[in-house]
Amino acid sequence: MGVHQRLLVSENAKKLWLPAFFVLASSTVQATQGDASDVQQAEGETIKTIVLINPNSNSKATISMAELAQQEVAGRANVEGVSNENAPALLTTPEDMEKAASGVVALGVEAAANKQVAALIVSAFSDPGLPELRASVSIPVFGIGEEVFHEAARGDRPFGIVTVTPDEKLLASFKQKADELGYGHLYRGVQVTPGDPMELVASADKLDAALATAVQASIDQDGAEAVIMGGGPLSASAVRLQPRFEVPLLVAVNAAARAAMAAIE
Repeated sequence: MGVHQRLLVSENAKKLWLPAFFVLASSTVQATQGDASDVQQAEGETIKTIVLINPNSNSKATISMAELAQQEVAGRANVEGVSNENAPALLTTPEDMEKAASGVVALGVEAAANKQVAALIVSAFSDPGLPELRASVSIPVFGIGEEVFHEAARGDRPFGIVTVTPDEKLLASFKQKADELGYGHLYRGVQVTPGDPMELVASADKLDAALATAVQASIDQDGAEAVIMGGGPLSASAVRLQPRFEVPLLVAVNAAARAAMAAIE
């Protein structure tokens, strides 16, 4: 296994609320020492594996993101999560992302050596190490940030982002990503919730209230017709808040899982 932890998502998972910057989902997992090739369908046919790489070292975050992706692909593929144990537990600045990139690439190259692994997901909103990993392996690689931008801009739809993290450099990177992907003319900016992000994600009620205000501002003030939930802890809130809004609230992990599934089916 090397220095990272490998986790295989159980289909019978229970809900967890985990206050980590880039993740929130629901899960119970089984630790596995076996290869992905051991996972088979009921008929005995080996199914393909998607490896989700968490660029930080928070194993609970890895579990919850992998479970979210597993729910998205259902039984069509196995999702296996790996953590970048040489990185901090939280990545909240561009500098953190840059430092994590080499570990992301190493984990991806190791995973791609398994012939059963059909695709990789880099599971942090800023996609650290994504271009380097793509250049290092022959299988498809998807970044959750990149894929949710593609979904948001579909049909030339104007879109915005809401997030709980106020780092100015990180916020500027969102605009940079939109420009790099050719969506600068559709990007309507970011709305940031006030207060301490860690306090917000520790309370579902407070998080929902703050995000609802931010989403409404993105729609009313910025003219967004789709809103990206910019961070994993916002995933569950997106599900709870969606009935209040006509515009779609987009979750990055799900977007990447859908893209990966489309590429390997």
